[in-house]
Amino acid sequence: MRIAVLANLKDNAPREPGMPADRWDDLDSACTTDAIVGVLQRMGHEAAFFEASIYPPFNLIDSLRAYQPDLCFNLSESHFGDARESQVPALLEMLRLPYTGARLLSLALALDKSMTKRLLHYHGLPTPEFQLFHHADDAIHAELLNEDGELRFPLFVKPNAEGTSIGVGPDSIVRTVADLRQRVAGHLAKYHQPILVERFIAGREVLVGMVGNVLLNGTPRPHDRHYDLDGLDGLTFLPALEIDYSAYGDDHAGVYTNDMKLIASIDEYHYHCPAALSSTQLRELQALAAAAFLVTGCQDVARVDFRLDESDGKPYILEINPLPGLSPGYSDLCLEALAMGWDHDRLIGAIVEAAIARHGLQEVALAAAGD
Repeated sequence: MRIAVLANLKDNAPREPGMPADRWDDLDSACTTDAIVGVLQRMGHEAAFFEASIYPPFNLIDSLRAYQPDLCFNLSESHFGDARESQVPALLEMLRLPYTGARLLSLALALDKSMTKRLLHYHGLPTPEFQLFHHADDAIHAELLNEDGELRFPLFVKPNAEGTSIGVGPDSIVRTVADLRQRVAGHLAKYHQPILVERFIAGREVLVGMVGNVLLNGTPRPHDRHYDLDGLDGLTFLPALEIDYSAYGDDHAGVYTNDMKLIASIDEYHYHCPAALSSTQLRELQALAAAAFLVTGCQDVARVDFRLDESDGKPYILEINPLPGLSPGYSDLCLEALAMGWDHDRLIGAIVEAAIARHGLQEVALAAAGD
């Protein structure tokens, strides 16, 4: 098969005066795209990388028309807009080109943290109470108040539509109204988007990655409120990964910060994989992860991030990432795969095979393999 690898590289991102220093931290590096192209070529595919941009000197539309891929491996984050991760998939659907991963609606939904949480709440899935702030002096909603009408401190403050923990640091945890207002005001000025404030869940942070697609006894599973793993086929759970906050001291305050995700060496990243969970805990997290995967419309691959409340162990869904990082030996999903005995080739191969099956491209793949 001919596969186009689509991503936005940090080195190609636009630079404008006044941009925050972390503006492009969620974009990929050439080592990631080169690695994925190499995997696809070792699988026997023809593969090439394309910068996922329509702006000069890039012209993704003409490039794809000339290349005529059978499948696109989508990593594109795009650059501007609160639904930016859906922009390239929308273009691919206009060109009628199949691609890996979630479709545009799911990508737009998952990037908008408040909308994701509303959907999770509707489906009865646990997520911390929250409020979206458009102004620093917005009235505080009942969701952030306890039974006595007091604020549910501590609270956690972060931009509503960013990845890679952009805007997240130890000072994201606030314990007074003054700190809350100040932090929201600072983020509004810096990131120019609504700010999410949610109840901070002190406790363990556990990430659950999945590859494949949700089937129930061989058929697509309907959206419902009954979440368990019985009869669920087609979805492979990678070993759960837990961030080892004890290794970081007070500098990170038990928060998976942007700095931690941008470490220069994997030796500086402290984690446990597989996470030390009982079989009951692991099964509960997997069931909740599968439910989140389903209701948000994920496909082929995703990662769900949890907090386990230190008081009672109850899991809360923090985020769903339908476009997880795939840097070999570095990204969380890749580390989970390694813990299961999958190297980077096998992980990327599993994602591609899931997309091929979902798009009904098996005959194309077989024909290409025979050429």
